[in-house]
Amino acid sequence: MSVAGINVLVDETRERMAQGASAGAKGPLLSVRGVSAYYGSIRALKGVDIDVNEGEIVALIGANGAGKSTLMMTIFGQPQAREGTITFAGQDITKLPTHEIARLNLAQSPEGRRIFSRMTVRENLQMGAAVNGGKHFAEDLERMCTLFPRLKERIDQRGGTMSGGEQQMLAIARALMSRPRLLMLDEPSLGLAPLVVKQIFSTVRELNRTEGLTVFIVEQNAYHALKLAHRGYVMVTGAVTMSGTGQALLDDPQVKAAYLEGGQH
Repeated sequence: MSVAGINVLVDETRERMAQGASAGAKGPLLSVRGVSAYYGSIRALKGVDIDVNEGEIVALIGANGAGKSTLMMTIFGQPQAREGTITFAGQDITKLPTHEIARLNLAQSPEGRRIFSRMTVRENLQMGAAVNGGKHFAEDLERMCTLFPRLKERIDQRGGTMSGGEQQMLAIARALMSRPRLLMLDEPSLGLAPLVVKQIFSTVRELNRTEGLTVFIVEQNAYHALKLAHRGYVMVTGAVTMSGTGQALLDDPQVKAAYLEGGQH
């Protein structure tokens, strides 16, 4: 990337962080209040309250089936919350359709990656950039190839022929191509080798540290999620039961017994 390009990225990051500081005085970047969601008559979320402040990494942990991914999908409007409110950057998005939410600088890397398997890496990244009109595609493509060198090596390869770890990198890079204000990661470690998980979490940490990227991560791997996060929440059967700093939750005996099995994963 050229010096001019780097300067543009730095300037835009500073502007976004300045806007975030202003927004922080007004309230959280993402606020979930009393949210309940249903699948038919089954209440999957039960009055959930969660805040994500600008510049934070916030983790939501819980067992399989606890409702974590349902909350992530509800924030994006599928399904829509039947009760409660969801606000992003001060705007009520509770009843907005998914495509309108995506235009608000909020991006998601979904559970199971869901890349376009017949498209090449380059084409998948073009799809991510389309949300903001592809205005900075060449610049952001180079940036993603720097963040994830394996993608550069696979740039003209179909996504479906890559390994699970490479597909996860592609899913995250595709989300980042829209230059989001909030990146939402749904089970990024699912099915991946421990070394690949560490690489991905290290990249997320570096983006937060250097660019001030705000991240909301849903994870079954409690150890890695809470080590990464500034703050965390614990979800059990659709309800938030605990919250605190990432380290405080790591040290909590109940969390250790339920999710850490006495040691790191």
